Parts: sequence; structure tokens; C-alpha cells
Amino acid sequence: MKKSPANLPVHPKKKKLNLALQGGGAHGAFTWGVLDRLLDDERIDIEGIVGTSAGAVNATILAYGLAAGGRKKAKELLNRFWITNSKNSQCSPFQPTVFDKILGSKGSIEFSPYWQMFDILSRMFSPYQWNPNNKNLFKDMLEDLIDFSVLQKSREIRLFICATNVLTGRLKVFENREITPEMILASACLPYLYQAPEIDGQYYWDGGYMGNPPIFPVIYDTDCHDVLIVQINPINIPEVPRSTNEIFDRINTLSFNSSLMREMRAIYFVTSLIEKGELDESKYKHTFIHTIDAEEEMAKLTASSKMNLDMEFLKYLFDIGHAKAEEFLKNHYDKIGNQSSTDLVAKFF
Repeated sequence: MKKSPANLPVHPKKKKLNLALQGGGAHGAFTWGVLDRLLDDERIDIEGIVGTSAGAVNATILAYGLAAGGRKKAKELLNRFWITNSKNSQCSPFQPTVFDKILGSKGSIEFSPYWQMFDILSRMFSPYQWNPNNKNLFKDMLEDLIDFSVLQKSREIRLFICATNVLTGRLKVFENREITPEMILASACLPYLYQAPEIDGQYYWDGGYMGNPPIFPVIYDTDCHDVLIVQINPINIPEVPRSTNEIFDRINTLSFNSSLMREMRAIYFVTSLIEKGELDESKYKHTFIHTIDAEEEMAKLTASSKMNLDMEFLKYLFDIGHAKAEEFLKNHYDKIGNQSSTDLVAKFF
């Protein structure tokens, strides 16, 4: 959707980067914009990708596109997914009303009578009651877009998809060689919307409950020292929530950020010991953390907007992501491979 910059070096020195992609429903279009810009920059080689929920979808499409046809193919598939998703949603009752556009925040559908009805009924009935046949059109969409056999055989990029085991409460990480559509559905399974997918006798919900996203897979299982976190859920908000919807929105963002916050503290602790010489760097990995987020813009969005697939809203998020990635590359590219561009204490402590 954006033209490739014409002023990039023809034969730049490449830098390796791992990506960690958060989930957040339609807000994943922000990540789409980030990835679109990163793919334009041939100075960057992506070594590993870890994703949860919408981040798992973006991660899988990105990894498959790169394996099947390189950067151009990856950009094309990401575009196709989000545009197709938006077109398919045109028949959905979850559409912004005139009142949403005038009185609501960007992308909100809270004035939609269908959203209000769903919000009430989803607290009274489970998907096992109102969708007993477990129909999910999203699986068909994934199978039309991705040849999973190519992804399973690919060794170019390490892909990690995360889900939460409902029965054990543990995080499950799926890798390239085993990735199937069911695992993507598991990673993105919000339990009030979908029945828990069964995989090898185990049942899974959205990975964001235990890791959104977890960072350890790309630390343990790749050689790259740099991790770029594309963060959708805001850590900080400008004022105390007062309405019921605002309170539930904040509970949602807190729960889906909590595991990441704890993991960042652990990474900071180990990194500090390495830098002080108290841990042997030949035995412990020195990890550099980078982040791309849009806290100010995302903090204004409601939980209902995560179900808004209207193209105007998705394009708004895409453009923000694209601009934030441009800003990151301009200000922090030189730090990749050398130091963290994110102050972990200031951001996560």
C-alpha cells in the first residue's frame, strides 16, 4: 500500500532481527503497517518471528510469504489478508454507526445495537451454546492464503506461534515444522467467541493469556541477539476508567500485557548481570530489545474497535504502523546489533 523508498542503499550491510508480534484483533492492522515498512528495507534480515493471536496470523503470513517468494510475496499476502478480511466483514452486523463516527472514538462500534446485544449475550451464553457446530470461516481463509506444507518445510525463518493450554494453564509454543491452521485458530481463540480448538488431545485458548507475545522462543532458538517487539496494547493510559466499558477495556489491556512486563524484567536482570561481568556472555545471551508502538493513538481506542474490520479503520491503523516503523528505522537502525533502543526500566518497570 506504500511505495518502497527510493533512497535506500543498493548494497547495504544487512542486520539480523527477530520480531515479536502482539495480538489485538483488528488492531493487528497496525502491525501490518509496521511489517510492510520493514519489508521495504533490504538492510534487515528477519531470522525469527514469535506471535500471539492476531500477531500469530501476521507472523504466519509473513513467514510463509518470505519462504514462498521473498519480501514482495510477503507484502502481497499481508495486503491480501487484511483487504479480504475487511471485504468479508461487510456482511457482518458489527459495523460503526453514524453515532460511532460522530460521538465515539476512532474505530468504535459501541453505539451499534448489534455490538451492544453481543456484549450482553456473550456474558450469558457461550460459543458452545450459540455456535454448537463450531463453524469458523477463518480457517478456510487461512487455507486459501497459506500452503502450510511449504511453511513446515521452511528453514529460512524460525516461526513460533503461542497458545494457552486451557486445562494446564501453561503456554504452548508451536514451531514451523508442526504449524497447521488449527494452531493459528488456537492462538487466536477468545473463549467467549470460539470453542477451544483441540490439538493432540489438548484444548487451547488465546495465547495472550500467558504470553503476548513470549520473547523466550526467539532468545533460546535463534542466533540473533536483537528482538523488535511490535506492541499493540498500551501500557499507559491518560485517565482512570470510569464507565463499565472503559473498565473492561483496561482489564483487557492489563491482562494481555502482564506476561510481557514480567518477561522484560527478567531480560533486564540477566542483561544487567552480563554487562556487569557477573555472568559469562559466552554462556548467556546478551539480548537487545527494541519496540515499536503507538501508545497515544492506541490508548484512545475501545475494545469494540478490535472487532471493527472496516477498511477505513484498518487503513488508519496501517498508516500509523507504517509511520512508526519509518521512525524506528530512521532513529534506531544503527543500534540494531549493538544496543537496546528501548529503555526497559522506563517502559516496563
